[in-house]
This record gives sequence, C-alpha cells and structure tokens, in this order.
Amino acid sequence: MTQNGKIVILTGAGLSAESGLATFRDEGGLWSQHRIEDVATPEAFARNPDLVQAFYSARRAQSRTAHPNAAHDALARLQRDYGGEVVIVTQNVDGLHEKAGARVIHMHGALDSALCHRCDHRWTAPDTIDRDTACPACEARSARPDVVWFGEMPYHMDEIAEHLETADIFASIGTSGQVYPAAGFSQLASEYGAECIELNLEPTSNVFHQRRLGPATRTIPAWVEELIGR
Repeated sequence: MTQNGKIVILTGAGLSAESGLATFRDEGGLWSQHRIEDVATPEAFARNPDLVQAFYSARRAQSRTAHPNAAHDALARLQRDYGGEVVIVTQNVDGLHEKAGARVIHMHGALDSALCHRCDHRWTAPDTIDRDTACPACEARSARPDVVWFGEMPYHMDEIAEHLETADIFASIGTSGQVYPAAGFSQLASEYGAECIELNLEPTSNVFHQRRLGPATRTIPAWVEELIGR
C-alpha cells in the first residue's frame, strides 16, 4: 500500500453495541421482541403498518438518546487526521457516526429521516411516525421510515462500488458478514487489490488478510493510532 492510501470502511451494528444499541442477534432489546419478517420487510409494512411504525419509533427514540463510543470517535478522528482519503460506509441507521463528527454513506438509510412512499420526498423524522403523519411535499398520509428493509435495494450502491474498486485498505467493522450485498464487499475490494482487515468480536470469513478481534472500543482506537502514525 502506498503511504496514506485510500481507506474504505464498512461499519455494522457491532460498532454501536457498546453505545447500548442492540444488534439483530443480541438477546434482549428491541430486535429480540419481534421477528425480522414482522418489522423489517415491505410485506410487514403492508400487512401491519402500525406495528412497523411503532417499532421504528422506539428505535428512533433509543438512538436519539445514545452517545458515540470510543470506536465512533476514533473513526471520526481517522477521517480528520489521516493524510489520505477515508470513506465510511455504514449499515447502521442510528446516526452515531455523525454525532462523533464523521461523514458517512448510509447504505441502509437513517432513523432520523422519513420517506414518503408515494412521492419519495424525504424530511427530518418526527419522534413518532404513524398512519396520520402527512408528507410535507404532497400531503399524502404515506410516511414510512427512511430505512432499507430486507428485500429492498440498499442506497448509493454505484458510489460504494466505485470506492471499493479504488481502495488501498478495506476494513470491515462490527458486521456479521451474513447480509448481502455488504457481505460481498470484502471479496470485491480484495479482487481489486485492497488490503482487507476485519475488526470484530468473532471472525466471519477467510477473505481478510488480517484480523483484530475484540471489543470495538479497544481494537478500533488502536488501529487508528497505527494508521495516523504511519
């Protein structure tokens, strides 16, 4: 890798776990109370919109009171102080990267955003979205969370692909490696010549050239210190 080469980072739910936000597979918390099929698919929204809206309103309230942890802070510092380009792509919808001061590409949307499923207008989400929430653009009562559900296409995929093709380092942080297309990012980046590193509690695949296992608040600040000190 050239000095200060381009770094592309993918972050997942494991990054925010130490801020008190549960991952899909945690016991306890919001996700354990519902099946994914009942709250995180277009079919679930069509079948029971009140349940889906209530679930995401609860997630929104939880995320608005959460604070970035040392891993979020370290990645924001990397963007600020590293000598080259640092692109952060996140599967997380909680907004903690921004609270820490980072700039991110939200491939799965954001809890703080509402989307009109009639005219595609986006606006800052109120604390609670329900069947009476009107779109400020077309006035239709057709608001939904601006998040990507299972079965929907993630946002910004063309932009993300371009970054993966030009990365010198690709880092996967706190992701399960089970949900596509994000699960294929490491393979794609590796094929284009990137050095691939996984920072996670447990290993997920054999694609990575190196691995740092442990809590995000320990492994990520240490990794960032190494990169900034190069």
